[in-house]
Amino acid sequence: MRDEIDCMARNKVQKLVDLPLGRKSIENKCVFKIKYWADRSIDKFKVCLVVKGFTQIEGVDYEETFSPVVRIASIHLLLALVAHLDLELFKMDIKIAFLNGNIEEEIYMDQLIGFISKGQEDKICHLKGSIYGLKQSSRAWCFRFYEAIISLGLNMVSEDHCMYIMKTTKRIMFLTLYLDDILQAGNNMEMIQPVMPSNSTCFTVYVLLNKSLNCNMMNPMIGALPPSKRTRLET
Repeated sequence: MRDEIDCMARNKVQKLVDLPLGRKSIENKCVFKIKYWADRSIDKFKVCLVVKGFTQIEGVDYEETFSPVVRIASIHLLLALVAHLDLELFKMDIKIAFLNGNIEEEIYMDQLIGFISKGQEDKICHLKGSIYGLKQSSRAWCFRFYEAIISLGLNMVSEDHCMYIMKTTKRIMFLTLYLDDILQAGNNMEMIQPVMPSNSTCFTVYVLLNKSLNCNMMNPMIGALPPSKRTRLET
């Protein structure tokens, strides 16, 4: 929970203010969850601050809520290309992704119980950025990711707005986004490196190095591709 509060402070997600006359603040709660690996072994215990978005009022607290995700056909195509062209493949997870989004609406939230600022107990949080539970949080994150990834030189595929590509004469790289999960593939590590989290100042990312993604991928020329050792890195 402390990591999330610190992340909110770094991203300037909220600001303590007095509640304006005629406005209501949104309540929040903590959601606890156990994250598992594919073999059902425990990865970590996770807690997340979530606002009660079901109390939001359309036209006041939010407008548009639609947010695209990568098409399953695009993922099938990418995995086929990885097997056929023997590309490097990375699975990545954005840490606390939705806290990176920016919102335009004027939204107020109660302070989290247990983390109330001393001397400012009567203040409420004016949200400057998105937070889990808001109806528009996924959309805000999607736009934020688009701005960041385009600035790195990738181009969005017109047929799938959550698939990006960068290519030169002999080099090519693909990147897909499903909420906060990324698949990145390419034939040259020099091209992939600038987008990898160790060289990115945009977001904090977990990297799962596993070429087979816990499944058997077949190359018609050399047969099954050996799975890489599962590794988790935090940057």
